[in-house]
Amino acid sequence: MDEQLLTISSYAEAALYEEVALSPKPGLVDRFSNGAHRDMDFQTFLASIQSLRPFFKEYLYLGLTHRGQPSSLFDSLRETGKMAETAMLKATKGINTHKGANFSFAVLLGATGLHLQSNLHLPFTAKDTQKILSLSQDITQDVVAKDFQQLTTKQHLSYGEELYLKYQISGIRGEAANGYPALQKLMCFLRKHQELRQEELLLRALLYLMSEVEDSNILHRGGRDALKEIKKESLDLQKSRLSYVQLVKKLKEYDQQLTTRYLSPGGSADLLSLGIYFSFLEKLFSPSGKKV
Repeated sequence: MDEQLLTISSYAEAALYEEVALSPKPGLVDRFSNGAHRDMDFQTFLASIQSLRPFFKEYLYLGLTHRGQPSSLFDSLRETGKMAETAMLKATKGINTHKGANFSFAVLLGATGLHLQSNLHLPFTAKDTQKILSLSQDITQDVVAKDFQQLTTKQHLSYGEELYLKYQISGIRGEAANGYPALQKLMCFLRKHQELRQEELLLRALLYLMSEVEDSNILHRGGRDALKEIKKESLDLQKSRLSYVQLVKKLKEYDQQLTTRYLSPGGSADLLSLGIYFSFLEKLFSPSGKKV
């Protein structure tokens, strides 16, 4: 069991590495560009991921050893998540690289641990993934109501809280509380296009997410108009039927455009890393980058 926990937690870490290393990504940090970010680069992300490593196994273990209703697991996951966030901010000298991703991996690794109580086999099937997403919904069923109550009287609001008040967007909390519907669509996309090599598949998957997701990072920086523009532009790129070489060229150009517009689809990037994690669990592809 310990070996299995290490394997699964290593998939979470590897998923974050795969996401940040994927290049070129419009408006996002990757191997070649800082995108629309002036305070972080590729090395910042590597330091952040390394700082989160010990907490991934802890999230799993909390789920595996939990007794009682799934909803009662959330508080312990959140407490561990706060410690992980503190470690991340220390490693990045105060820069928020993975706050949203850390929240989701806490929930989903906790849900994976719960699932392991009754199902110990790897690789997982699509049904296993769906069960874990359903468990994540059970774990977070009260989080939106609890976190967003009495915001009008709160003095210091997070970006997510500000967006909720301004746009009624519940962000990653709402995504989790609804069983990650965008992630469910992403997994269908990844399973459907297994004929593509991994890097091309993930770049096309990112564009797919950008055309679908109510990305809180885009909303925060550019508002509703920017979000609408990003969705349309990403959809147009998908419909262009570009070859891989053409796609890479267009994404490099789009990266320059979003950098100039100071827009970064960080919510889509976080969801992509979650999709990579489940792709490892389902053996759609492996952390080495080779199809299996």
